[in-house]
Amino acid sequence: MRIMGLDVGEKTIGVAVSDDLGWTAQGVDVIRRSTPDRDFGRLQTIACDFDVERVVVGLPKNMDGTFGPRARKCQDFAQEVERRLGLPVTLWDERLTTTAAERTLLTADVSRRRRKQVVDKLAATLILQAFLDAQRRNSHA
Repeated sequence: MRIMGLDVGEKTIGVAVSDDLGWTAQGVDVIRRSTPDRDFGRLQTIACDFDVERVVVGLPKNMDGTFGPRARKCQDFAQEVERRLGLPVTLWDERLTTTAAERTLLTADVSRRRRKQVVDKLAATLILQAFLDAQRRNSHA
């Protein structure tokens, strides 16, 4: 079963997809947001191309665990994903994921321009990989 992970931002949506076994996440796209129909159309295409059966949307909680305006926007987005794509959606705590992605790219000495192009895809990959790892741990418990 393939799972799609999303890092939802104001300007972009980072997209990652798991392998068939649900062990690893790979970044596949960064969608430059324009209109909801276009954005969800692209997500639908990716979901179909990869036979996605579930979607994980990063939920940017505040450091104290509360929900701010960005988290509420992501919750609304997740509901719209579920409605438009007809797939079950899980919200996943993504605190510091973008920071970790940026740090990884800095460590790899990726140029500033290139970092801007891939940070959202890497953040989506980290969100999805954390979800997959947790699922695997829970299935062995």
